[in-house]
Amino acid sequence: MSDLREFYLRYLEELNAHRFGGMAGFIADRTTLNGEPATRDDLIAVQKADVAAVPDLHWELRELLFDGDRLAARLVNTGTPVREWLGVAPTGASFEITEYAIYQVHNGRFVHMTALHDAGELHRQLTARKERP
Repeated sequence: MSDLREFYLRYLEELNAHRFGGMAGFIADRTTLNGEPATRDDLIAVQKADVAAVPDLHWELRELLFDGDRLAARLVNTGTPVREWLGVAPTGASFEITEYAIYQVHNGRFVHMTALHDAGELHRQLTARKERP
């Protein structure tokens, strides 16, 4: 279990530093993302696109649970989009949402990755009108 904890914390550190070159050490060549087949390159492309749209995108770990070769994380995601992201033009608004992620690790790499967040809440925060003083 401590090995999985260390592994995940290293992964999160790389993700938060937006260093994608070392993702081969964390993600298997072939995996699934939210139940759909994907390659490591597919996943990295998604991560890079998210960071291009939200350069200060950050994942803060709040809870980490283990069950054999699986782990579940509760994270808080924050950031401020600078270009269109998830169908919303940038408004200068920032967001803070909770993400629930479940992973399966095999041979030291993620082979299944699932992430869930409240897209409605994210959209609400990004499109809310700023109040004027």
